[in-house]
Amino acid sequence: MASPGQSSLFNAFTELVSTTYRNHKKTVADNVSKHNALYRRIASKGRVRLEDGGLSIVTPLDYQANSTYQRYSGYDVLNINAVDVLTAAEYPWRQAAVNVAASGLELRTNSGAQRIINFTKAKITNAQRSFANGLSSDLYSDGTASNQINGLQAIVADSGAGTVGGINASTWAFWQNIVQSAAAPLQGGGAITPGVTTIESLMLPMWIKLTRGADSPDLIVMSDDYFAFYEQSQTSLKRYAPEDNGQGGMVSMKYKTADVFFDSSGGIPAQHAYFLNTDFLEMVVHRDANMDMPEEVRSVNQDAIVMPILWQGNLVCSARFLQGVMKA
Repeated sequence: MASPGQSSLFNAFTELVSTTYRNHKKTVADNVSKHNALYRRIASKGRVRLEDGGLSIVTPLDYQANSTYQRYSGYDVLNINAVDVLTAAEYPWRQAAVNVAASGLELRTNSGAQRIINFTKAKITNAQRSFANGLSSDLYSDGTASNQINGLQAIVADSGAGTVGGINASTWAFWQNIVQSAAAPLQGGGAITPGVTTIESLMLPMWIKLTRGADSPDLIVMSDDYFAFYEQSQTSLKRYAPEDNGQGGMVSMKYKTADVFFDSSGGIPAQHAYFLNTDFLEMVVHRDANMDMPEEVRSVNQDAIVMPILWQGNLVCSARFLQGVMKA
């Protein structure tokens, strides 16, 4: 049983952590947004959706045209056949957490009024930064780590195929993303060596392939090397996106109507560029685990206290054929 003095220290730490985190909870999301171009764009477009439960995250898909369209005259018989035009992708819930923990030794060492406040703030700051870095990295991952979300490299795969949202793209061609490979270009012909003078010859066919009427990429995220090639190719034509265009301080250029970023710190592999239509990407989060902190968890066999920050959700896509990857 804890002594009165120890209980008082634990309670003071718990109250300080809860209050401090509650007042600065938005900082976690802001930190992810500031350091991840994809999350920032999704959030700025209102594409972070809160769900209240369910065994999985279900995303409706409009995967083929309605074949009952017909031209007719007078009393012609109309086609009333039932047509299956909708299906659904099902994404699993994924969970992430970071713990604000303190041992009894740490709390007793920092037991003075100002010391405990400074100690608590340092713990919270570290947890916020760690959570932001971890989630940012997961967003660009291939989703193969244990319990990892579907990252960008999974949804927009180098092969164009793969099973995403429970749908095998090798079986269902509509679910394949577009791939522009410098080794085998979309436009045909021989291999192209990516560089300053060739980067746009790879980008244009990709753009054309991904543009369907009013739908076109609004975000291009590049590795450092591809971004350098692109910027140097625009020596006399450089177009930078407006500072108030939802960039959060990150420098971006323009390619047609899309903003172009480099974001290698998030884990984008070298010699890659992702052409994204973020109208068809969503971050779905459980409303009860949206970077939330539940009650303290007192260790039963340690002189310590733990307060977790919890997140549950996944990155989902409803139109892979409108997303593309450009690679060497």
